[in-house]
Amino acid sequence: MFKKIFKFLLVAFSSLCVLAIILLICFNLPVKKTEEKAEMGVTFSSRYARDIGINWQENYIAMLDDLKIKRIRIPVYWDLVEPKEGKFDFSEVEWQLLEAEKRNAEVILVIGQKVPRWPECFIPEWADVNDSKRKESLLKFIEVATNHFKSYPAVKYWQVENEPFLDFGICPDIDYDLIDGEIETVRKNDNSKRIIVTDSGELSLWISAAKRADIFGTTMYREVVNKRLGAWKYPIGPNFFKLKKVFIEIFAKQENAIVVELQGEPWLSGWTTGFSLEEQLVSMNSEKLKDNVQFAKNTGLSQIYLWGVEWWYYLKTQKSYPFLWDEAKVIFSENN
Repeated sequence: MFKKIFKFLLVAFSSLCVLAIILLICFNLPVKKTEEKAEMGVTFSSRYARDIGINWQENYIAMLDDLKIKRIRIPVYWDLVEPKEGKFDFSEVEWQLLEAEKRNAEVILVIGQKVPRWPECFIPEWADVNDSKRKESLLKFIEVATNHFKSYPAVKYWQVENEPFLDFGICPDIDYDLIDGEIETVRKNDNSKRIIVTDSGELSLWISAAKRADIFGTTMYREVVNKRLGAWKYPIGPNFFKLKKVFIEIFAKQENAIVVELQGEPWLSGWTTGFSLEEQLVSMNSEKLKDNVQFAKNTGLSQIYLWGVEWWYYLKTQKSYPFLWDEAKVIFSENN
């Protein structure tokens, strides 16, 4: 009996290993380099710009006028816009939307408790006293925010939460019912715009996010730092994302997918600007930025939002290192 069980387990393990090897080969099969243009955009965080010591308004205007950005993903930070219960200050986001409108740029507005930038979740202290209070207050915040911003012409899409099904960041436990309630609240208040729901490109199957979304957004990080493995690069090629796109077409009936967050700044084992310039540039530089964009284009996802515009501006203005900014300018001029 023991021998039969051992044999079964050995065959099963061997089969899984063979399957893993076959998939890895498929993921890394060569793909034809696409020369087609992509619709390029960026994520912009005024909060992060301040955190790394740059003038966020100057960064934003330079992004619009020098890089000629026409697509922007902007987080609405709950703890900043509602620091006291029922007292809202949307002025910072309003300014960004109006400046985008002047230049005919379109915006993905990200709302929820989990939005771009570390520590991922930005819950006001007054709302975080218990789960019931937080959930009730979150839905009220989303209702107020969507009603407030839905008339701004620059707002073209809502993104509800950021990678809500990924256990990452300093955040409450994943709550499917709450996420569904948030999406329902947005649809009820503004059914004229499509809703984006996002998930990790490398660590998730995409199904939970894709089936809830009008447009699914994947992140794409090729080089990361892991507590156990250290710095490493995912051993996958563009086919990995092509196959996952087919997967959600079949199992989530989702035809619309974009790269909502493409790695364009370093991933280090701490605060990026706390490392030397040399260490930062080992993790991300002009050649890697260019290569990442080509990689994303080769996946066949033709709308791509880059991550790191604040860092590029920081290097240019604080470190006299304009090369990432200049490379981004070339990328946007060639694609948009």
